[in-house]
Amino acid sequence: MSHSSPGYAQPATAASRLPAAVYLIALGAFALGMASYVTAGLLPLIAPAFQVSVAGAAQLVTAFTLAYGLGSPVLVAVLPARRQRVGLLGALALFTVANGASAVAGDFSSLLVWRAVAGIGAGVYLATGIAAAAAVCGPGQQGKSIAVIMGGMASGTVLGVPLSLLLAERLGWSAALWLVAALGLATLIGLASRLPALPAAQEVSLRRKLALLRDGQVLVILLVSLLAAIASLGMYTFLAPLLAGRPVAPFLWAWGIGGVLGSFLVGPLADKIRGPVLTLVILLLLSLALLALPLAAYWGAWWAVLPILLWGAVGWALQVPQNQQLLQARAAQGDGNLAVALNESALYLGSAIAAAAGGLLLLLDWPAWSLAVGAAVVAALAALLQLTRKLD
Repeated sequence: MSHSSPGYAQPATAASRLPAAVYLIALGAFALGMASYVTAGLLPLIAPAFQVSVAGAAQLVTAFTLAYGLGSPVLVAVLPARRQRVGLLGALALFTVANGASAVAGDFSSLLVWRAVAGIGAGVYLATGIAAAAAVCGPGQQGKSIAVIMGGMASGTVLGVPLSLLLAERLGWSAALWLVAALGLATLIGLASRLPALPAAQEVSLRRKLALLRDGQVLVILLVSLLAAIASLGMYTFLAPLLAGRPVAPFLWAWGIGGVLGSFLVGPLADKIRGPVLTLVILLLLSLALLALPLAAYWGAWWAVLPILLWGAVGWALQVPQNQQLLQARAAQGDGNLAVALNESALYLGSAIAAAAGGLLLLLDWPAWSLAVGAAVVAALAALLQLTRKLD
């Protein structure tokens, strides 16, 4: 793989600085974080606008997440290796157009289709964006670059979603999607001018790309991500029942702020500590935080803020070493972006499994605290699985 592309090499004096393109990719991830979560908050406004039930409007979230989790790996798999820059910009353009089209959709069916298209664009963008950022950064900065992108996505969830919902309350639900589209367009313009030519990669046939599903190292990483998503994102779904009627918004803010801090702070660690070791430590902390959550909530609601902060921090931080390991594991094969796309699919699948399982347990009258304990056990199982990997 040649590293002679213009703009690729980083001067020694600037070794500690990331290229501007990494921060621009993170801005797009900010918009992606908004788009992923804002629709759920817009349901009470969208439902009457299209004369559908809130449950029916919720299918907009399903369309986005299914397309993101299932459709994007397919497109990443067929993306030519020598067209990664075009693929990144094309995915961002698709995401931007789809959000703008969603804002002007004339009927619910077209809105549903455009949310699915936005989901595909988002998934392809994040996978190719992480791979591109890792390619253009200097030596020893891969973890930091991924952390900046994941921090951008976390910030979009924590800061962007409330901002866009406030805008929607004043100007209508479409204003939130216009904001996402505007951020996507700004990122697209910036990347078109600042993203250098990416290192040329060897063309890999689709059959060889699919061979990564037989890579035991990759499968363990993906399974760890799946279990971690069941534990972390699954418990996020059921935080309100655990708090027993208390206002949930402050605790969601605490979780999100922890996520932003964890995403950014894990970057330097990811470049200094071996990925498997860092992942194991994070999983143990995640299990500890989830186990402490019902105890803290029992003592008093505000005591729960501490484990929620830790839970948010390690839950978001985990994907930095996970994605870094996937890129390293498949560097020789040139299909790291597909591995990252599959990792995102594992996260969405884990969230869906947890939502279904947790809902069933609540229907069976299991106490809400048992969900937190169960989530802690799942995180501990992920840690045990991680121990099967070579940690030294």
